[in-house]
This record gives sequence, structure tokens and C-alpha cells, in this order.
Amino acid sequence: MTLFSSLTPLYIAIICVLIGVIFKKTNGEKEKRETKSKPSSRPWVDEDLKDGTDHPLEEEEADEEWQGLEENVAHVPFIGERYSEAEMIKRSQSFYELLNKRRSVRFLSDEPVPREVIDNVIRTAGTSPSGAHTEPWTFVVVQDPSLKHKIREIVEEEEEINYKKRMGDRWVNDLKRLRTNWIKEYLDTAPYLILIFKQVYGRLPNGKKKTHYYNEISVSIACGILLAALQNAGLYTVTSTPLNCGPQLRVLLQRPANEKLLLLLPVGYPKKDATVPALTRKPLEDIMVVM
Repeated sequence: MTLFSSLTPLYIAIICVLIGVIFKKTNGEKEKRETKSKPSSRPWVDEDLKDGTDHPLEEEEADEEWQGLEENVAHVPFIGERYSEAEMIKRSQSFYELLNKRRSVRFLSDEPVPREVIDNVIRTAGTSPSGAHTEPWTFVVVQDPSLKHKIREIVEEEEEINYKKRMGDRWVNDLKRLRTNWIKEYLDTAPYLILIFKQVYGRLPNGKKKTHYYNEISVSIACGILLAALQNAGLYTVTSTPLNCGPQLRVLLQRPANEKLLLLLPVGYPKKDATVPALTRKPLEDIMVVM
């Protein structure tokens, strides 16, 4: 009995050591699992606009390495256009006056538009700058009437839910003055629909993923250039960002999992009886700060 009492502190010490080892091992495995499951930080991938389509990755693809761009690119001499100050002022004023006529038009006719014009405005959008020159955009041009109608059905079904449930009273009330609702007739009548997808990553010739830095900002800039090109060509549109429609439209148009819908543009001429809200734009002093 005396021997047992003298060994009790030793037993307690051994038990404490074993408990500590087991606890440490358990925590280590837990941290390892969390680290493995936690996605790598890629701030250029927009998390907010990820769509929810189920595209499970194969095990080897989930663990595959991302690869950067080629290291060496040849540089060539550059000589830019140079205008006199008077010509610069004239050209900048003319361009402003052209773009100031741009309006969001929801009443578009079915009058045909030359396909070459659409090709040219998308070529123009493709001149946009992009993060590390990755050009992370896909412009899907839809002219088939049945496909346009399927797009309309998807958009109107989701938009009705948006207006009645998702958007909230404040958003819906703010849109009332513009007389908009979930009925999108222009998706049928416009001769072309242009759906702009951002590529959240690309593929290199060797099959590895290619990082697309700042993909949403890059594609947004391209969209702005596209709007200017449409205005320059005498065509009109309304910028549409149909909430919760991206996954269905991506599947309908057979786009890959790395592409997410950013913008939908119906493109054409205004109807003869088209109307637009009587809106004004902020003056220069409200939008520019000179330091």
C-alpha cells in the first residue's frame, strides 16, 4: 500500500503526458484538415458574384498547380498619335457630346442590324486593358430567336422573384420611377443579345490553370468600351445584370465552369415610339476633384 502511494504521483505525471500528446495530435490533425480545406487566397477572384452551379472538380484537378505567364515578352518601339491642343479639345468635346447622347433604351425594334457592326464593336471591346494582359472575357452573341426566347424565360422567371422577394422594398421603390419590372420584351425583339462572361481563370496550352488577375475589373472596363462602341455605331442597349440568372444562362449557352455572367446587353435600334426617363447627369464639379 505504501509502495502504491509513493508511485501515485508518477502515474499521474505519465497520464498527464499521454493526455497532452493525444490532445496535441488531435489539434494538429484538425488544423491540417482546415488548412487543406481552406481555399488559397486569390483576391483577383471575385467571391461575391460566384454562381452556384454544381461543377465538382476531379480530385487531380482540385489539387493541380496554377501556372503563371511566360517570363519574356519582346518590347517594340511605340509612337502614339499626337494632336495639336486645338484638335485635342475639339476631339474630346465631340466624343463627350456623342457619349452624352447615350441612354438606356428598353424599347428596341426587331429591325436587322449588320452582323459586321457587331463584330467590330466586340473587336473594339477586346482592345481593353486587363490584369497582366490575360484578356479574361468571353462575348456570347445570340441571334437565334428560339434561344433568345429561352433566355427571356429564364430571366423573367428569376426577375419576378427578385422584384417580389429578393430585392426588398427600397430597391423596388427606387426602380418605380424608371417604370421597370420583370417583363423583358426586349430580350425577344432586339436582333442581338450580347452576354459578357468573365473568366475567373484560364487554361494554358499545357492544360494547367492560368491566373486571371482582377478579372472582374478587367471585364468591366471592356464592357464600358463596348458601350461606347455601340453608341458610336448608332446602336442602343440597356445594361442588364439579371440577379440569380447566371448559372442557368451559363448552362444554356454551354459555357465552361470558369466563366461567370457579368452583363447582358440587348442590342438594336430604338422603336419609333420608344421613351426614356427624363434624367439628368451630374455636372463636372460634382464628379471631378482637382488637387
